[in-house]
Amino acid sequence: MPDRIADIEIPDSALAKAATDLVRKAASPLLFDHSRRVFLFGSLAGVRRGLSYDPELLYVGAMFHDLGLTETYRTTGQRFEIDSADEARRFLTEHGVPEDSARIVWEAIALHTTPEVPYHMAPEIALVTTGVEADVLGIALDEIPAEARAEIVAAHPRPDFKRRILGAFTEGNAYRPETTFGNVNADVLERFVPGFVRPNFVEIIENSAWPE
Repeated sequence: MPDRIADIEIPDSALAKAATDLVRKAASPLLFDHSRRVFLFGSLAGVRRGLSYDPELLYVGAMFHDLGLTETYRTTGQRFEIDSADEARRFLTEHGVPEDSARIVWEAIALHTTPEVPYHMAPEIALVTTGVEADVLGIALDEIPAEARAEIVAAHPRPDFKRRILGAFTEGNAYRPETTFGNVNADVLERFVPGFVRPNFVEIIENSAWPE
């Protein structure tokens, strides 16, 4: 695997290598390649915007952001983003990363499906979301040079990606549908899980325990 892709250097510290190994073992090739592309697209945006960011923290945030969708790291009681964020913080703490840095990665992962908010936070947080939005939603794709995009996809292919990533979101959330309230994954379950009915915020207020 090349050390540089689209002129972005892949972190090769002991921490980054350990993160790569963990995700490669836990995640499917679909999620592994997606996570690497998130790092690369996020990094390109950081360079383009002139942001000062820690590549190692961005790398861990990108690599771990979907870990909560995997069988090894998902739970039944909380959003998959929190499962992913919790494991990243545990991993970073175990490797001696300061709490402030671990918190940045936790927030980057926990908020990566929350529109707009990450862009008002630390660069690493914003860039994880940027990478996710580029790879999954195609947002600002025209800002990525065609040659860079081609090199990234050659290194980390995305065959039938739209269908397969929706399948991963469905599988990772169908057994805990209540955690998708107010979350983009409610859209996924509504489309692909028969009988799923998304909670309605208005009805929750109207049916609350308050008498007025």
